[in-house]
Amino acid sequence: MGRRWNELSQGQRGFIILAAVAESAIKAAMLIDLKRRPADQVRGPKWLWASSALVNSAGILPAAYFIVGRTR
Repeated sequence: MGRRWNELSQGQRGFIILAAVAESAIKAAMLIDLKRRPADQVRGPKWLWASSALVNSAGILPAAYFIVGRTR
C-alpha cells in the first residue's frame, strides 16, 4: 500500500502538485482548442476526445490530441 500524504517529503509533495497542475493545464488547453476547432478539422469524434479529459492519463491523451487528433 502507498504512503499517505503526510508521510511524503516536501519534494515529493511538490512534484505531485506540479504534475497535477501541468496535467490540468494541458487538458484545459485541449478542451479549449477542441471547442474552437470545427469538427472537420478533428480526427475522430469531438465527444470522444473531450471525454478523454476525464481519464487520468498523465497528459498522454491530451498530447495525442495535439499530435494526431487535429488536421491542419
